[in-house]
Amino acid sequence: MTDFHAIADRVEIDALRAEYTDAGLMRDYDRFAALFTSDGVMRIPDAGVELVGRAALREGIERLQGHWEFFLQHTHAGAVVVDGDTATGRAHMHELGRFRDGTSHVNYAIYHDRYTRTPDGWRFAERTYEIRYHDATPLAGTTGAFYLAAAG
Repeated sequence: MTDFHAIADRVEIDALRAEYTDAGLMRDYDRFAALFTSDGVMRIPDAGVELVGRAALREGIERLQGHWEFFLQHTHAGAVVVDGDTATGRAHMHELGRFRDGTSHVNYAIYHDRYTRTPDGWRFAERTYEIRYHDATPLAGTTGAFYLAAAG
């Protein structure tokens, strides 16, 4: 493989990870599920979550997102190792949000990933979310609606 192809693979995998975050934040559940292979898996062991296959991923992310008043996820690039049509990697995460029950959530975590090249581009074969730090201290800030009301 040429250096160009290796660079292109890394750029495409980084774009896949960014698309995942954007689809989740925009609550675009169909797009979210389409970022996985047909038998793709997402695991969040600390929350007892394991979703297998696009239908389960789509339903599961909608159900999980339904618990949030608001949610933000920031993806930071991590390692990627490409081996032909498969790859492994990590993405470093920072999340914060408030659940509809009023409790708050801030964490730092790592996604441990397996990727597969498909006819539609790189897709997640597996994502496992490992929380490294969690803080449930109530968030003191407000949502964007505050600024819109104040500006009106």
